[in-house]
Amino acid sequence: MTKNIRIPHVISSRAEYKRKFSLREMYKAFVLIPGALAKMIGNSRKKLVSKEFVERLQLAVTEVNGCAACSYAHTYMALKQGMSNEEINSFLSGDGKFINQEEARAIVFAQHLADTRGLPKQDAYRSIIDEYGEEKAKIIFSAAQLMIAGNIYGIPYSAFVSRLKGKPYKDSSLGYELGMHIAGFILLPIALIHGTLRSLLGFSNIRLDKTRYPE
Repeated sequence: MTKNIRIPHVISSRAEYKRKFSLREMYKAFVLIPGALAKMIGNSRKKLVSKEFVERLQLAVTEVNGCAACSYAHTYMALKQGMSNEEINSFLSGDGKFINQEEARAIVFAQHLADTRGLPKQDAYRSIIDEYGEEKAKIIFSAAQLMIAGNIYGIPYSAFVSRLKGKPYKDSSLGYELGMHIAGFILLPIALIHGTLRSLLGFSNIRLDKTRYPE
């Protein structure tokens, strides 16, 4: 049985968007799912990145995007994997208290990837390759991509659920919430076919912003 946990108040009482996404962004994120899943399935066999590490990466991403539904779902999975209440709350509130030294660079990169809406700086990704090696870096990237795709669908869903409870999100509308929900249901199979074809043709899932940081 999983332990009880108190979701941070900023998430459990969310009444506005931390971040909103468009249908175009949703489709682009969905297209990346097959390639990202393939990397994660490969990781399950090779065990290069632990399940706990992956969960911490994904909790860090969902904290940046502010998806209440994903926070609840990943809290449950993290508890099943043995993470403590304090550690989970730390990731969901973004205080970073429980980030260990070996994972710190990857966690910060996952947050950066989320903050840039899936288009991180090339230099930032290069630092992850230098730290963990290219194979692990691709798994870290893929774990974050899957969480972003889930967040894009989960955020309007969370807003809709909150509306049903009599607490509609600020600057939201029923049309946006239902529109994203229905469109996601329609677009997902198309995007999965598109993404699978891309993978079979050898297209990379790694998308980078090649502009340099200011000197």
